[in-house]
Amino acid sequence: MYPTSDALEQAVAIIEQSPGSAAALTLFALVNTLEYERAGCLFKLTKLRDLDVPHRAIAYGLMERLAEGRIGDEDWNTARRRMDIAIRGG
Repeated sequence: MYPTSDALEQAVAIIEQSPGSAAALTLFALVNTLEYERAGCLFKLTKLRDLDVPHRAIAYGLMERLAEGRIGDEDWNTARRRMDIAIRGG
């Protein structure tokens, strides 16, 4: 079991700390694609290889959140706004 709330907060922290890092950009891409369930959440799974083990655990927690039907809830939307600000600078 992957703790989904922890994964979301950890993803935000990684993205805010180093928005240009490979881990941050990969997690941000995953977050973006999880919002498009109708399109099949098209995330290239081989990108998980670019993450180290702790960051992969965060990615799995984010995917578990999808399985729980918790994409787009209040916590998700707040975290998503913070990620957008960190990545896009505004």
